[in-house]
Parts: sequence; C-alpha cells; structure tokens
Amino acid sequence: MILEYPPYFRIAPDLAEALAANHPIVALETTVITHGLPYPQNLQLAREIEEQVRQLGCFPATIGILNGQIVCGLNEEEITSLATHQMVSKASLRDLAQLVVKKGWGGTTVAATMWVASRLGIRVFSTGGIGGVHRYSESLHHADVSADIQALAEIPVIVVCSGAKAILDLPATLEALETRSVPVIGYQTEHFAAFYSAGTSELEVSMTAESPQEVADFARTHWNMGFHSAVLVSVPPPEGDALSNELMENYIQQAVQEAEEQGIHGQAVTPFLLQRLSELSDGRSVQTNIALLKNNARVASQIALAIQGK
Repeated sequence: MILEYPPYFRIAPDLAEALAANHPIVALETTVITHGLPYPQNLQLAREIEEQVRQLGCFPATIGILNGQIVCGLNEEEITSLATHQMVSKASLRDLAQLVVKKGWGGTTVAATMWVASRLGIRVFSTGGIGGVHRYSESLHHADVSADIQALAEIPVIVVCSGAKAILDLPATLEALETRSVPVIGYQTEHFAAFYSAGTSELEVSMTAESPQEVADFARTHWNMGFHSAVLVSVPPPEGDALSNELMENYIQQAVQEAEEQGIHGQAVTPFLLQRLSELSDGRSVQTNIALLKNNARVASQIALAIQGK
C-alpha cells in the first residue's frame, strides 16, 4: 500500500479510504468522457459505468487531469467539469508532465490511466478498446503505434477491454503485444474480441479464462514469477448490442480512406474515425460502444473482487 503520493496527485478522500482498507477498486479512464461522446451523453455514461462498478461491491476510481492536478477518484462535480470543459487534452503518458506544468485539463488514455492506477496500487482497470497499430501505417514512413502498446508491456495492471479498437490493424496489434510478451486472455472465448462485432475475430489469444477467479489466479502467478507486463483481458461485446462484422468493416474502410485523404495522423486519428463511424452507422456504433463499456466494467469488478479474495 502506497502511503505517500507525488504532489501532483490529488486523491479523493473516499478513494484514500478504499485504498487503506484494501477494498476492491476498478480504475476508469476519462478519454471516453472527453473525446468519445458528446455532452450530455458522455456524463450519463460516466455515471452508469461507475454505478455498474458500485453495484458489484467495488469502488470506481475515475481518473482525470483538472487544472494541472492528476485527480484520482473524480466526484460527480469534477466529472461534470471535465465533461463540459472547453479545452481538454487527450492525455497519454508523454502529456502528463506538460499538463501538470501548464495547469491543463486532460482525459486520460489507456496508457495514462494504467500508469496512475499502478502508482496507487490499483490492479484492475476497465476500458472499451486499447490503442494499437493503425491500419494505414504502411502508407507512412513509420508505423503509427499507440503508446498503449508500450504501457501494456511495462505496467503491471489487469486491463479489461473488448480487444483493440476495430478501426485498428488487429493482426498487427496482436503481433505487437506478442513481441512485447504481453499475455492476452480471451474471456470465455479462444479468440481476440472484435470490438463492435457480434463474432470475435479469427485471431487466437494466448489463453482462455472461463471465470474472474481464473483471470485473478493467472495475473497473480504472472507477477509472482517476476514478469512486469499488464495482463490484457479481451471480452467480446454483449451479443444483443453487437453489430455485423461485414457492415462495420465497410464503414471502417471508408473512414480510414477518408483519414488518409485528409492527412489525419497521430492522436487525431482515433477521434476522427470514431466520429465518422458514428455518422455512417447512424449512431449504432456509439450504442455498441456504450454497451461494451458497461459490460467490461462488470467483468472488471468481478475480477477485482477475485483479486481481493472476496
């Protein structure tokens, strides 16, 4: 248990109590609030995800950057401020120090949230989809690879997701994880989740787990053996909310082509593609995203309880 925190961290009193009591905790990111959905849909989703975690007996630790402080355990007023602030950055690892120095505002990405969670001793983090290798990297002079990949290789946290975002190159992303020895667990499936789609991809995971306890046992063994990477848990989206793989692939191909034609790259790629998918699917992609985020929070909470032996 970490008793002292860096001066640029601000820990909510109720989160500090949960940490001190060794209560099951699930870390939550905030880019889905700041860059994933418009207001007030973003605010409503944040509330619903936190409530999902609480209903299962865990503490939701939503993380964001407000006025230069890395706030851990955002309250409702702070989440509202972050959801409605006009100048909020998409904050990955390289951006944290700048936002602290400049007293900026930021929604934390997968990589940044993992780092903060690890510093606090939180072992379980729930998100939608991780970043990875972009589909059109071959058209660039270098591969466009998310900082999430390196974070997964170096930060010992269980990351519950629905695979990589479907707008990415899934085979290349899985290969990048394998190269960095990141174990990828299929939750009740032998294949890597395909994010929006009803079926999983044809890509095999390194292990299948049938229960939260099995995930917890694997993670504990992995770290006890001296490995320091994350454990990535890939959860398929709920069947009733998933979309046709063929339909979504057509939309993705169109959105990727538009991004290439407009010269969009780096951190601007994902928000652009997600917005175009929402437009092309008449909002159905957003509804699927919301459903899988809440489902992943549920699975993450069950794993957090298993980690704590509850």
